[in-house]
Amino acid sequence: MTSTLPEPGAPLQHYVSTAPFDPMQFEQMSAGQTRYHKASQKRLMWWKFKRHRVAVASGIFLLLLYGMIIIAEFLAPYGLHSRNVDFIHAPPQGIHIFRDGKLVSPFVYGRSMSLDLNTLRRTYTDKPDDVQPIRFLCRGDAYNFWGMVPSNLHLVCPAVGGDMHLLGTDRLGRDVLSRIIYGARISLSIGLIGISISFVLGIVLGGLAGYHGGWFDLLVQRVIEVLQSLPSLPLWMALAAIMPVTWSPIVVYFGITIILGILDWTGLARAVRSKLLSLREEDYVLAAQLMGARSSRIIGRHLVPGFMSHLIATATISIPSMILGETALSFLGLGLRPPITSWGILLTEARSVSVIAFYPWLLFPMIPVVLVILAFNFLGDGLRDAADPYK
Repeated sequence: MTSTLPEPGAPLQHYVSTAPFDPMQFEQMSAGQTRYHKASQKRLMWWKFKRHRVAVASGIFLLLLYGMIIIAEFLAPYGLHSRNVDFIHAPPQGIHIFRDGKLVSPFVYGRSMSLDLNTLRRTYTDKPDDVQPIRFLCRGDAYNFWGMVPSNLHLVCPAVGGDMHLLGTDRLGRDVLSRIIYGARISLSIGLIGISISFVLGIVLGGLAGYHGGWFDLLVQRVIEVLQSLPSLPLWMALAAIMPVTWSPIVVYFGITIILGILDWTGLARAVRSKLLSLREEDYVLAAQLMGARSSRIIGRHLVPGFMSHLIATATISIPSMILGETALSFLGLGLRPPITSWGILLTEARSVSVIAFYPWLLFPMIPVVLVILAFNFLGDGLRDAADPYK
């Protein structure tokens, strides 16, 4: 075997490749890498948010609920104040799709009522021979759509001459399901209006305090500390109690909304202040100042959009607290009053332990409250994670 090593002292041979040299051959990216590399920040945030399956499902659920309140009159089987004196405190009815072993259209059984003279409780018994098919896209109780357009078209209706109470009835024979659908309009909208007020106060006061500092910052911080040191529920009760009883229900509704918005801006203001304290030292802020831009333009056009995703995530977490606040005030009798209907007002029917023991279906309005609060919290978690797509 011969050695290939050169002789000692012999010059080393130099080999040069004649192939063309591509300077980007070591930095070439695949199609998927190029797609992410060239994507905008908003698209990256959307892709990261989509990976949070629970947040996406919660967002779809909330969109459906807020879409539902637009057509609440159409979706409710009965009118808001429709009464059935023959079915007072009636338990929920079950929907059946099988009869005699065959698949049929959905129906409910008719009921007979008997009064127990010893306990004075009404007892309802299904009548298997009385089959009442459920109607769809049908004519039922008359209503004014958003108080303006008269109509009587409903998505679902009971059979002609029959009754259908899928979640039972209350002490006046009103359908609980229909009242929950109507109550969603007030309970869900009060959170959106309240967070709008809170957003305006939080961004304006927190933005000015963080951008200018000085005595205004000290004043805002002291006000925030005083408000946050007070217990929320007693403060809500005190402010709600000072509203005159002569006010109309609509005025009380806006009064409760304004109270919830005014008391919820403190956390958002502190978040905005802390962000602006760091961002106001950036070079682009100095450039805007040298060009003569006003403080309101610098804050609203250059600083706030830089952390708008964080503000949106904060809003989704603040809305549930406002919904809970309205529910608590209405449940205690200090919030909204009939004829306005909200989930809190519906829960006032179940303030007695005996009512809960005998008529537990009156607690059904609590279920949408819990689901909405969980959905907003899950959505806020997903938005908070998506706010920083590079993490």
